[in-house]
Amino acid sequence: MDQNMLPPELLSALNGEKKDFAVKADRAVSRANATTLIGMAIFWNGFISIFWIAFFGPLFQGKEVHITVNGTPKVASLHNLEPMIIPAVVIGIFTLIGVALLYGAVNALRQPGPWFAGAETRLIVLAKGLVQSYDWENFTGVTAVRGTNEKAEIMLELRAGHMVSRKNGPSQFVPDKIYMVDIPNAFAIEQMCRKRIKENDPTPPATGVKTA
Repeated sequence: MDQNMLPPELLSALNGEKKDFAVKADRAVSRANATTLIGMAIFWNGFISIFWIAFFGPLFQGKEVHITVNGTPKVASLHNLEPMIIPAVVIGIFTLIGVALLYGAVNALRQPGPWFAGAETRLIVLAKGLVQSYDWENFTGVTAVRGTNEKAEIMLELRAGHMVSRKNGPSQFVPDKIYMVDIPNAFAIEQMCRKRIKENDPTPPATGVKTA
């Protein structure tokens, strides 16, 4: 890519350092991850709709709804909606959460991706005006590419991560990952990344010599 086409923030971060590649991702989140989020949001909203139907469906059919508020039995109808205020507020809060989840998932799918630039010692990421640098030695070397060479997604695994508790076992370490979503020349860029990660690997090479 022509040096003059790069954002000034990225050029400033490179600071004259020779780059292996510079590419802009089409999206910030992969289609698969965004679809999963949308599916979860739809499931959440569908589950909450059951409560709307269970509590308020009979009212619109002209029937009464018998509920207990603070241990006191009450009867709600179209002419007496006061007992339904608290259930409506509680269900409404969960409905707003579901709407927010759905909006966030759809917005994530539409959000443009960041810039990525690979240099000799680090990977530079420019997103929404924020520049972050990741030294190649901070990557494990585990990578993945999904798609075609014209447009594909690259995953790079970091040594850093977080612990996730499991219900039927000990906590598990889950490494953080960086995704380059829908970028051109993905296979060539992934090879460059693996080359730099290997060159900067902080793990001392095995000598094959055993000590007593």
